[in-house]
Amino acid sequence: MDELSRTKALLEDRLSKEISDKQVKLQMMERGLVITVVGDLLFDSGKAKIRNEAYPLLDKVAKVLNENVPDLNVGIEGHTDNVPIKRSGWKSNWELSSARSLSVLHYLVNEEKVAPERLSANGYGEYKPVSSNDSKDGRQLNRRVEIVILPQLNKVKEGDRREAPIENLK
Repeated sequence: MDELSRTKALLEDRLSKEISDKQVKLQMMERGLVITVVGDLLFDSGKAKIRNEAYPLLDKVAKVLNENVPDLNVGIEGHTDNVPIKRSGWKSNWELSSARSLSVLHYLVNEEKVAPERLSANGYGEYKPVSSNDSKDGRQLNRRVEIVILPQLNKVKEGDRREAPIENLK
């Protein structure tokens, strides 16, 4: 976890303006270092195309991922509020959140050269809110993308990477 603590301090420095403007939040959690980006900064309403204004922020995060934690895996999680999709063409908030997390993943891989084998994308739709959806402010907090730098749990020797046969799992 020391590696994640150092990374958190570095990101706090590099993202100080975005943090003070309440566009980004950094939290050390059990699942890793969570970089929460307000969805309205990254995307227009109902869209999954990254806004031009968001590129500098993603570039800063990618630089830290590549230079300071090149061996750690990263999960990208999309979240929405609970307002039903009406006009955007998405079947549900699940599809929208998944498309948004994939947009961030593709940007990091294609533009910033983050190794694709380090990344995963998930869409949680409206099902993991951080605030009540009963107010405009609450809904805004729920529309977000979380970039999670995952801790290195244990190192496996190269020769020990075999998978257990299915019959051994019964």
